[in-house]
Amino acid sequence: MSYEDYLAGEPLIVTAALTGGVHGKEANPNLPESPEEIGRAAAAAEDAGAAVVHLHARRPNGERSFATERFQEIDDAVRRHADDVVIQHSTGGTGAPAAKRHQPLRTDPPPEMASLDMGPLNRYDHLTSENTRATVDALHAEMRERGIKPELEVFNDGHRNEVHGLLDRRDLAEPVYATLIFGGGTLTRPRPRNLLTAVEDLPDGALFNTLGFGRHQLPFATFGILLGGHVRVGLEDNVYYERGELAESNAQLVERAVRVAETLGREVATPAQARDVLGL
Repeated sequence: MSYEDYLAGEPLIVTAALTGGVHGKEANPNLPESPEEIGRAAAAAEDAGAAVVHLHARRPNGERSFATERFQEIDDAVRRHADDVVIQHSTGGTGAPAAKRHQPLRTDPPPEMASLDMGPLNRYDHLTSENTRATVDALHAEMRERGIKPELEVFNDGHRNEVHGLLDRRDLAEPVYATLIFGGGTLTRPRPRNLLTAVEDLPDGALFNTLGFGRHQLPFATFGILLGGHVRVGLEDNVYYERGELAESNAQLVERAVRVAETLGREVATPAQARDVLGL
């Protein structure tokens, strides 16, 4: 994907990351946590222009859950409230045993997509998400068996090497779909030139999704739109709408990305178009 794809009018897939697994209502009271809240947030995000919703599960106390049963409750709520949005589950987890990380893949029906972290990253002062190659391969194998498309989460330059390595080890269904992530810590530094480098370094034919954490969400979404890629926004990655102003909802962040796309003359994909682009 490239600037030429933008000029050619390739439709833009907007993913809404609704809740995440780290901060909760203490960071923004509008962040959805219960299955019902997440279901309603998914419907509002779809109405605003999102084709994909990226889902984490929460326990009733707001803490993260990997339980298949909890994801099932959330999926049921999403399908009850939303129209046709693509469901994407998270399998990432700091310090979580590998067995737990497989549980989000086992809902009935399975999600159409699931995230696959491509390598280790630091979390806070004393935690690391390991994401060994054995874990990555095992998660991918179950995704393939259950007909789930992996969304390869690329947090830094080394993870791009791991994408190429995964393609050497495993048979990934085309098109390969990678989310390029920018922010602090272990993530790629949020600089425009780093996005250009990351896009150029992806495997031939790969599609990319652009994710900027915090204040970088809007500019990196704009860069992604101009480079012919896709974008992810939402309260998982950024709880503010403007400096000092909390976002009212995931839908508000989706609406802003859609306005940017429309201003730049880029069609926003429906869920049906997104399935066609992603090969779901």
